[in-house]
Amino acid sequence: MLLGLDITDMLIIDRLELRFEPGLNVLTGETGAGKSILLDSLGFVLGWRGRADLVRQGAAQGEVTAWFDVSPDHPARGVLEAAGLPAGDELLLRRVNTADGRKTAWVNDRRCSGELLRQLSDTLVELHGQHDDRGLLNPRGHRAILDSFGGTAEVRAVCRRTWGAKLTAARALAEAEAAVAAIREEEDYLRHAVAELDGLAPEPGEEATLDHRRRTMQNAEKTVSDVRRAQDMLTGQGAETALNDALRWLEGAAEQADGTLEAPMQALSRALVELDEATGGIAAVIEGLTFDATDLEMTEERLFAIRALARKHEVLPDDLAEFAGTLRAKLAALEAGDADLARLRTTLTEAEARYADAAATLTAARQAAAQRLDRAVETELAPLKMERAVFETRIAPDQPGPDGADEVAFTVATNPGAPAGPLGKIASGGELSRFLLALKVCLTKDQRELTMIFDEIDRGVGGATANAVGRRLASLADGGQVLVVTHSPQVAALGAHHWRVSKSVNGGVTTSTVTALPQDQRVDEIARMLSGDTITEEARGAARALLAG
Repeated sequence: MLLGLDITDMLIIDRLELRFEPGLNVLTGETGAGKSILLDSLGFVLGWRGRADLVRQGAAQGEVTAWFDVSPDHPARGVLEAAGLPAGDELLLRRVNTADGRKTAWVNDRRCSGELLRQLSDTLVELHGQHDDRGLLNPRGHRAILDSFGGTAEVRAVCRRTWGAKLTAARALAEAEAAVAAIREEEDYLRHAVAELDGLAPEPGEEATLDHRRRTMQNAEKTVSDVRRAQDMLTGQGAETALNDALRWLEGAAEQADGTLEAPMQALSRALVELDEATGGIAAVIEGLTFDATDLEMTEERLFAIRALARKHEVLPDDLAEFAGTLRAKLAALEAGDADLARLRTTLTEAEARYADAAATLTAARQAAAQRLDRAVETELAPLKMERAVFETRIAPDQPGPDGADEVAFTVATNPGAPAGPLGKIASGGELSRFLLALKVCLTKDQRELTMIFDEIDRGVGGATANAVGRRLASLADGGQVLVVTHSPQVAALGAHHWRVSKSVNGGVTTSTVTALPQDQRVDEIARMLSGDTITEEARGAARALLAG
């Protein structure tokens, strides 16, 4: 609830302090007295986008302060908490506008942005008038209004989840299709390369082994020749024969040597054993170095093939086997691609079906809410002297989205048989006021935390109809707070609290003031509204009758 509003140096207001009360608060005054300036000032401190030239001429800056009573569960507390600002039972907003256009704002004495003010304003105040720009006359906002009235939050949440799942499934399918298409473009290359690599089947380390073997075979002829000469020196008439002969001679002389030849004989025996091992090793080497001439040719052919394939694919020879595995994996992905795509298409189809079911459930919920809203508005129109008018919430198919596939529009027909059309185009000024008021009453029954401001919503109506409008406003204010800027004496008389806005000129300077009216002064103000500048006793009598109800 709005508790107070202090305005300094804004337009034609030099200093103004207002204290508001629960219930129906009415502001009256002659045209041009400054009632709209109050709303401009309130909109300024709430962060609304409005006129830029708000600072009073000659002043360095203008300032507006507003404070509100917020209950423990008031939605404004959630906004403050999200912004990291302190919250209490009273919420203080202050905003300054300098003459050069710079704006600075505070919430509970903490600096804040205009955007935060606007977020708070959505929980604190709703301004409404014939030229409503906050949703009722804008078809783009009708769906959200109907959802709020119908309490479709849970159904809408399911719809949003299924829409997100559908988008995820569609994105996964598109990515898989693109990946398969990219691989398919190089399918011929992949199959040829894999066949070539599999045919050669290179192994890590093979290139070094082949290179070593090739070099060995290239040097084998000279090596074998030298090794055979060594073999000949050790066998036949070579070292082995000489050692055997020497050992026999020593054995013959051993009996006469009294054991002195034992050590030399043992050494010769060991030498023969070692010589045998050496000649065996040499024979093995000769056997190993003996090869067919085609072996060298085949070794070189494979070595060169491995190196050529490595250059072709720009990888190291030892990496050819791993590279072949990578290409095989791509081919496997391509071959598995069709099955994967089929699975993803099935997933998308199922997600689309779940979204369609959720959207259909949401449509049904909106249709039920629309019927309730239409009946509620019809009930409200009768006391407003529009019992023959028809209000209809139309729901038509729309492009699917996270909030369903419905287009919602509020339409009216002012008389039976007359064509129905958009709310803002069919109804006249007075009729529009009453349609909007009836709709507002239906939509805000559970929004007692919200201060509602009606700016001349009774324009174009009078007499009994104006009285009916006033009574609906008073009913709307019951248990809450409503501020009404009005030119209707019937509406003003129903206010629980009354302020008169007036302006005066002193020394060539125009200023606007707001005065809280006690009961006796309300009589004269309502009489002025009835009769004009000249207040007659008849007008005062009529004013007293209106105030008496």
